[in-house]
Amino acid sequence: LMMAIIYGINLMPALVPPTWAVLAFFNVKYDIPIPLLVVFGAISAAAGRLTLGTFAKHQRHRFSDRRLKELDSLRVLAEQRRGASFGALMLFAISPLSSASLFIAAGLAGLRLLPVTLAFFAGRLVSYTIYVSASSVAADNIEKLLEGGFSSPWVIALQIAALLMVVGLALAPWSRLLARWLPSDPQRSDHPAS
Repeated sequence: LMMAIIYGINLMPALVPPTWAVLAFFNVKYDIPIPLLVVFGAISAAAGRLTLGTFAKHQRHRFSDRRLKELDSLRVLAEQRRGASFGALMLFAISPLSSASLFIAAGLAGLRLLPVTLAFFAGRLVSYTIYVSASSVAADNIEKLLEGGFSSPWVIALQIAALLMVVGLALAPWSRLLARWLPSDPQRSDHPAS
């Protein structure tokens, strides 16, 4: 049940409670050991985000050729600078920020999603361990935290802002913004990997 809930939460682009708070709830309510929660929670979250990113990737056909060329510029840069991209991804994966927009953006840019998912999984193992362990100390506040994930104006505003950033990513003139770092022809590599 916990894995299905976590998977479902991670399919949603916004307006859901953070996964670590749900894991903390299961820890407090059902006394499930933290290592089990963290491993199975990270697996479920990664599977949900991979599904979300794959769905976004399958929406690329809805974009014009010009827009796809702009998104491909972003993909080419990410593929060229793998070390920097992986490091940035790991920092993002460890942070408490929602990763939905990251996976939607990666899918729209045509990036290979498996490396993104593996980095997300590794980062979430660390962050979930920290957050669930810390929250077990404040067990009385878990239900309030979950309710706040649905109703807090700040949380809702941040999630809407993240979705607007995805829209901005899809509309940005990446070939012009990244011209300094891109090869002369951003289409020089093969079509995006599936």
